[in-house]
Formats: sequence, C-alpha cells, structure tokens
Amino acid sequence: MRLTSSRAVLAFLLLLLLHCWHSGLAHKSALTVVENTDGGQAVGGDEEEEATVDEDKDEGDLEVVQPTEDWHTLRPGQAVPAGSHVRLNLQTGQREVRLGEEQLKYWTQEHSERGEVKPSFSPDELKRAMKKIKEDLNSDSVASKYRPIEELKRDMAQLELLVETDVQIMRRLLEQLNSSNSTTEQRLSVLLELEYLVHQVDNAQTLCSMGGLQVILQGLNSSDFRLQESSAFVLGSALSSNPVVQVKAMESGALQTLLTILATAQPLRVKKKVLFAVAALLRHFPYAQRHFLSHGGLQVLSELFREDASGVLRTRVVTMLYDMISEKELISQTGLDPVLDASHEERVRQYSKVLLQAELLEKGWCSLVPQLLESAEHDYREKALRALLAMAPVCLEQYRLDSSLLGSLLSLRDQYQESVLSEMILGEENGYFAEIVELIDALQVKIK
Repeated sequence: MRLTSSRAVLAFLLLLLLHCWHSGLAHKSALTVVENTDGGQAVGGDEEEEATVDEDKDEGDLEVVQPTEDWHTLRPGQAVPAGSHVRLNLQTGQREVRLGEEQLKYWTQEHSERGEVKPSFSPDELKRAMKKIKEDLNSDSVASKYRPIEELKRDMAQLELLVETDVQIMRRLLEQLNSSNSTTEQRLSVLLELEYLVHQVDNAQTLCSMGGLQVILQGLNSSDFRLQESSAFVLGSALSSNPVVQVKAMESGALQTLLTILATAQPLRVKKKVLFAVAALLRHFPYAQRHFLSHGGLQVLSELFREDASGVLRTRVVTMLYDMISEKELISQTGLDPVLDASHEERVRQYSKVLLQAELLEKGWCSLVPQLLESAEHDYREKALRALLAMAPVCLEQYRLDSSLLGSLLSLRDQYQESVLSEMILGEENGYFAEIVELIDALQVKIK
C-alpha cells in the first residue's frame, strides 16, 4: 500500500499507536521485568517507548522467553532476560524479541544449531559432569596413554648420564690424545675440539691442572707438521689473556720449545701458529718478555724476518714488537691512582728490567722494520709506520741516515694524499688513508 501524502502517513501512524495502547491496557502490561539468572534484571522494551513494569503480576507466574538470534513474536504475559532486544513491528502491531548485542557476542555455533540458549548449568548437570570426569580419570584408557612416573624418572636418570661437562669432555679428549691407538686424524680432531674449549679462561686453567699442557707441548715436538700447527693453535688460545696459564707455560718450558720451532725449518703455516702462541705468551707478561730477550728471541725473529719474502711473518713480528713497546710505555705513564691500582709499582719494576729498546737497536731492527714499507699491502705499511714511531726514541739517528727510508716516506705520502682526496670526494674526511698520512707526517716531524 502506498500513501501519496505525508499527512496520510502521519494519520496511519497515530491510529496504529492508539491500537497498541488499547491492546496494552487490555493485557494490563506491555513489558515485564524479572530477575535474571545472572543476578541482574530481565528487561524488555521496544524502540519507541519507555519500558513499564507490571507490579501486580507475580514473577513465579511469568513465562520467561529465551531469545535467539532471530526475531520472534513476544506474546502478552511473557518476560525476557536482561539485555534482550525488543521491538514493535509496525506492520503486525506485535512486539518481537531477539538476543541483544552483548548476548549475540557469546552466541556459539552449538547453540545456533540447536536454536536454544542456556544461560547456565543446573546443579544436577554440574554433578553429572563432575562424575563423568572422575570416571574418565579412573578408567584404564587414560592410564594406557601415559607412562608411569617411576619409568619417567629412570629415563631421565639415564639421560643425565649422557650429559658431559666441559671438564669431562676435556678429560676424555686428553685420553684420546694420549692413546697409542689414536690415529693422526683423530688427534687432529681432538686438538680442534680442545682449541674451542680453551677459549674459556676456566677451561684453559682446568686443562693445565689435568696435565694437558704437557700433552700439548709434546704435540709441538711431533714430526707431523699438522700436529705441530694444531698444538700451537691450542696453546696460543689457552694463553690468550690468561695469566695463570702463562705462568704454567713458562714453568713448563714452553718458551724454549716455541723459539726452537721458529729457529728451525718449518712450513709457513706452522710458524704462523707458533708466532701466535709466542705473542700470547709475552703479552702483558714482563717476566716472559725478559726471558724472551735473554734467550735470543729477537735474534730468532730477525732471522725469521729476513727469510720471509711474502711479508706475512714480517707483519706478525713487527706487530708483536710494537705491542711490547706500547705496553711498557703505557705502564710507565704517571698519574695512575695507587689506591685503585696497588700493583702498579710492581709492574713498573718488572717492566724496567725488560730492555727491549736497547735490544732492538743492537739487533739491527732500526733498519729491518723500514723494509716492510716496500710491501704493496696497506695494512703492512700501516703496522710498519706505527712500529717505526714507537722505535723512534732509540732509532732516530739511523732513520736520518737511511736515505731509502726518507725516500719511501716522501713517495708514500704523495701516493696516500691522492687517496685521501678520493676519500674526501666520497664524504670520508677521516678515512683510513688519512690516518696513514697522519702517521707519515708524524714520523717525518720526528726525523727533522
């Protein structure tokens, strides 16, 4: 039916409202409020008028309608739970009810299929559910799915036996290393595992207490170059930043063994690892440095320097000498708080007995180190420049007389100055080549 004017529509709505009002009076109640099972009030209402409460009707006589997600007609005398959505159907004049927004949020698929909503469980239902749970727990089917706790404990105890600590591993590795039945390949594998373990300070010290240091030194004396290389690698790793192991190594005669290997014909890879071990033994250990000098260590290194044509060993030797010079200069600096560093005076006394600079001058190192500048490697040149600056206090006169050194410095500065300009174009104002130029300038200033 289509009305052609707004007045006709308004008249129809007024007639319909009057009809609903009379119907409500006939039934004495348009809306009923009851106590909800959740403790709140059950409220019904439509979209256009306030809900009214029928106080004359006893709640026990009310028929409470359980809404669903679809609209259903609400008959007179029926009540709805709190949160339900009630509307007035303008076409039929009947009130309709469905679940409210909050109720729809908790509407499950199971309830939707059944077309019903159960707001709670009755006490009888809860009792039956608890009885069912107890029966399931006591059934044989559940027990068959799980292992007894005693059996689990036995399995866990067996697993713990398979977990080895680092101490147990090192003890087992040393036994394999000492075994006459072990092949060279097996010993090499053992040394590789030990090198990994001794990076930890405690493990390296434990290895010494087990007698492992002597086993490693025996490997250095092996006729197999591979065992020598691997043994030197393990020794150097154990000595690194570990004063306890450094002392044990000196007491075991490790320094003499290492210098002997360097002084004899050995493959390059063996000497590289032996130099690593020597550097680790001497670092921050003035007692070892003094014995190194007294046992002809600088002479051994100078021969090694002259024989090395590749520059790999030369760089390692020069770096080690530079570190030794820098250590002594650093420890001799004043201004250290004696309260914070109570052993400072003792270290100064020990380093005072290490006459490294005089030995460098005597063994000809003032003319040896400049030869490293002839290398094409930037890293080799950088380390040579740092060593030359550190040796300047005793070598300055020889520097001034060394025309080859002076020419090399001029040539290198021009070369690196061009590289600096390239760095600046790329936005690197303080790049690597600029640092090399600064070293060259500092050395030229000292020589002048």
